[in-house]
Amino acid sequence: MTDQVREAVAAQGTAAQGTAALGTAAQGTAAQGTADLRREQMLRAALEVISERGYPDTRIADVAERIGISPALVIYYFKTKDQLLTEAIRYSEDTWYADGQRRLASLPTAAARIEEIVAMSCLPEADPEPQSSWLLWLDFWAQAARNPEVASVRQKSDERWREMIASLVLAGQEAGEFRELDAADFSIGLSALLDGLAIQIALADPVVDPAGAYELSMHFAANQLGFEWSPGRGRRGVNRRPRRRQPLAPSEGPLAPSEG
Repeated sequence: MTDQVREAVAAQGTAAQGTAALGTAAQGTAAQGTADLRREQMLRAALEVISERGYPDTRIADVAERIGISPALVIYYFKTKDQLLTEAIRYSEDTWYADGQRRLASLPTAAARIEEIVAMSCLPEADPEPQSSWLLWLDFWAQAARNPEVASVRQKSDERWREMIASLVLAGQEAGEFRELDAADFSIGLSALLDGLAIQIALADPVVDPAGAYELSMHFAANQLGFEWSPGRGRRGVNRRPRRRQPLAPSEGPLAPSEG
């Protein structure tokens, strides 16, 4: 065999190995994509079921039944019900923040951005999802009081929320829209006010409705930050989604049963 023939044979072998490697990589990517879709589907189902039934009365089997899969598959992905709860909360929050960042980026002033996050916290969307969504967070807070893992997620969640508020305040101060105050202290006050009002909304208090909670919160923010605000100014009705407390819509249906 001449040197040229040997070289051609070696090149063909290398090409074949490269094609096989690409095929394996593509299969791995497809499998990972299916796993991610399946995981997201379970998280959406968990948010829906826990909102409806409450965390103590929710079983892994209930989540599995909602999307037509086996409980063993849910356990394979999440191990325990506590882990499923915390991962569902993280998923809901990440989606809420991504949506919030898109909304805030389109607004021209810091005052409008503060108004937007208050509206997103208090006012429902035109097509609201489960009305018991705040009850999900009541369950989450109750578990955080007793479960260190859930408590850690709760702490990071609240820190993230306060940091977002503080960053908006600092931007408004730099732009000359807001008076000088401690942005961190303000973020604690506003977040605590919103969470407290949310409990009243979740418990269907006859005095505190979403629109009233929105207006109380905006009066507080405007008075503290020193900008003018009145009900209806820049408000696009009540078509808002409650912030991280609102679970996402349930999945449209089960994926093809590829996991066996």
